[in-house]
Amino acid sequence: MRREILPGALVLTGHADRLPALRMEMTDGRRMLLRQGERPVLLARVDEDRGGVTVHRRAGYRSPLPPLRAAEARPRPDWLHRFASGLEASDRGPLYADRLLLARRSGFAPYVWRGDFVQDWPTARLDWNDGWNGVLPLRPLSAPDAPRVKAYRRLVREDVLPPVLLLWLSAFDGWVLLDGHDRAVAALAEGREPEAVVLARGAGEETVGVVQGGTVEGFERRLGVLPPEREAEREVLALRYARALACAPYGEARTLAPPIPGGPAEWDAWVVEFRHEHD
Repeated sequence: MRREILPGALVLTGHADRLPALRMEMTDGRRMLLRQGERPVLLARVDEDRGGVTVHRRAGYRSPLPPLRAAEARPRPDWLHRFASGLEASDRGPLYADRLLLARRSGFAPYVWRGDFVQDWPTARLDWNDGWNGVLPLRPLSAPDAPRVKAYRRLVREDVLPPVLLLWLSAFDGWVLLDGHDRAVAALAEGREPEAVVLARGAGEETVGVVQGGTVEGFERRLGVLPPEREAEREVLALRYARALACAPYGEARTLAPPIPGGPAEWDAWVVEFRHEHD
């Protein structure tokens, strides 16, 4: 992977065309899955009226990052580059040959971690009609008084808790929690919102061109109605649009999802296996 360093963010670009080990796939009938290696760790189906999606998670998901110890957290390392290196070295992560944005994020809408942080396991429903836009864990959550969570709660009180790693999935209109399940529980138990590093697919050249084209058209249209004597306003407007143009290549794009190789029949077979596991 090639890295482009930005303030508080990295752009990771691959050199080889390959499917990532952790990837979304989809097929007919509004069926989706999140596969890690050969087996899906999550099965999902969107409601017929597009009002939400029902998800079934399976045991066996493994974080793409190595375990983090308390002694590693107290020196306050550069978590952004640390996570990037861990993802690049992993054989079970979501990196592939495309532009990927990896960015620190400390501010979410209040409902993301409080109301829309999914607690149910293994099945849950993400209700879009109710405005779901939250975080979906990929393994069961530990209790707030579990030993590992209690150790992380001490790090919260010391203000040295490592961030969690989230992956943006546009198909869900939310994030899945890739790493830091116990850290998220610890932060929330201490009345804090978890710090996060968010991974998302970056906008491609075609999308950037459309955004920049629309930005230029809007600038020219607004500039045309400002008389020349209002020079200060024209300069502020030009600066604002210049910033918008510069930011366009670093916007988030929709998640890629190749077809499920076996189509609907494969998805249905995985659901049958899931139901046997949780009969």
